[in-house]
Amino acid sequence: MAAAAHDWQSYAARIAESPSADALAAIEHELFGRKAGVLTVALKDMGTLSPDERRAKAVELNEAKKSFTEAIELKRKELGSPSGDQLKIGDGIDVSMELPAHEEGHLHLIPEFIRSIEEVFGRMGFDVWTGPEIETEDLNFNLLNIPPEHPARDGQDTFWINPSTSSGQGPNSKQVLRTHTSPVQIRYMQTHKPPFRMVCPGKVYRKDSDATHSPMFHQFEGLMIGKDITVGHLKAVLIEALTELIGRKVEFRFRTGYFPFVEPGLEMDMMWQGDLSESREGKWLEMGGCGMVHPNVLRNVDIDPEQWQGFAFGFGVERPLMIKHRIPDLRSFYEGDLRFLKQF
Repeated sequence: MAAAAHDWQSYAARIAESPSADALAAIEHELFGRKAGVLTVALKDMGTLSPDERRAKAVELNEAKKSFTEAIELKRKELGSPSGDQLKIGDGIDVSMELPAHEEGHLHLIPEFIRSIEEVFGRMGFDVWTGPEIETEDLNFNLLNIPPEHPARDGQDTFWINPSTSSGQGPNSKQVLRTHTSPVQIRYMQTHKPPFRMVCPGKVYRKDSDATHSPMFHQFEGLMIGKDITVGHLKAVLIEALTELIGRKVEFRFRTGYFPFVEPGLEMDMMWQGDLSESREGKWLEMGGCGMVHPNVLRNVDIDPEQWQGFAFGFGVERPLMIKHRIPDLRSFYEGDLRFLKQF
């Protein structure tokens, strides 16, 4: 066994000088092989020794095993890291090559357009405000001067929340999925003093679905209250903002319309020219409603209509996008078809 102890140093030298991973693996097998490994055999032979010899030999073999294990692991890492000369001779990377093509994610058209809306109106001095998508009947209808018999409250148009899941009590606390973002205007007026101007983009819900309607869609509404705000201000703001947002040459017209929360009420139409005969180019298309805020709405939020007046408007987000990008079917926005989304 004395001779075996003397041989440990030769193994240490061989490990340190191993020229390759294969050579190192051969030494490792020679030392730790399950049947004929030098250390394996030495550990088995300890049973033939006296207790004192066994104790001394155990210390020697354990130290050798630990030392060889660490030396082999260190050498393996060294062999696995190419040297400067190896890189210079054998590395096949051409640093002048162009990077391989890869796909990058991007915003969906709708949130991207909403950001544009916020930016355009922000430059005009409008605040951006948001609110919850589940609203009370009071905020969604009553405070907006929408009478109890108005068809907008009908179950054919509105998603009402089941009373058993609603926490509110009383006729004014029934809950709905908001049918417009106008409740956000009420919330804003309840917490701000005029003069002010704001826009409120967000999701809204109505029971409607076809090529130009969706049960869930996006709106952006706006409000401007001051001492001497007129319909002229309303028209100027909308024409300027929508022309920039759509980025195409378009024509606008305003015609009278009825909305309970504005008086007088107007509807805004848009017409544009293009080369897609199957779409709505060259025809007037309704974009949304607008008008001067009804005095009753101002009274409902404790703003004196004798001192303050202003305008409000509401438009869908998807319809301007359809015009901007010549998209014939609104449902394309929600189908998740990568062939459609990659175009933008």
